[in-house]
This record gives sequence, structure tokens and C-alpha cells, in this order.
Amino acid sequence: MEKEICKISIANNWLGDEYIFYENNTIKRVYDHHSLSSNKTEWVTPKEISKQSKDKLVRSCPEEFKEQIMQILDYP
Repeated sequence: MEKEICKISIANNWLGDEYIFYENNTIKRVYDHHSLSSNKTEWVTPKEISKQSKDKLVRSCPEEFKEQIMQILDYP
């Protein structure tokens, strides 16, 4: 199992939306689709993450991981 770098939540309401970044540059997303479908998990690539979500992830990222997370996200 790859080592986790950090978890970043970008939930903006009562539905969860959390991204977990790993050292092998993989990203796992854990989110609530709706109130009856919670904690869905999927592996995502940077191309599958919207610019708006990338902006939120970078803004919410702890400073010590920001550069590494920006590289994983292929963020400008």
C-alpha cells in the first residue's frame, strides 16, 4: 500500500467530498453522491478533476504539501 501524503476535504455542504493523495501520484476520492449513497470511493486522475475542484484542493491544502499536491494535480 502506498504511503498517504494528505487528505483534503472540499465539501461545501452536508455531502462529503474528500481527496486522498498518495506518494505514487495516485488520488482517491471519497464522496457522498446523495444522502442515501454515502462514502463512495473511486480512484481519479488529474484529468478527471475539474479546474474548480483543483482550485479548491490547492487552496485547502496544508502549506507543507502544497507543492507536491500541485505537481500531482498537474496544476499550473
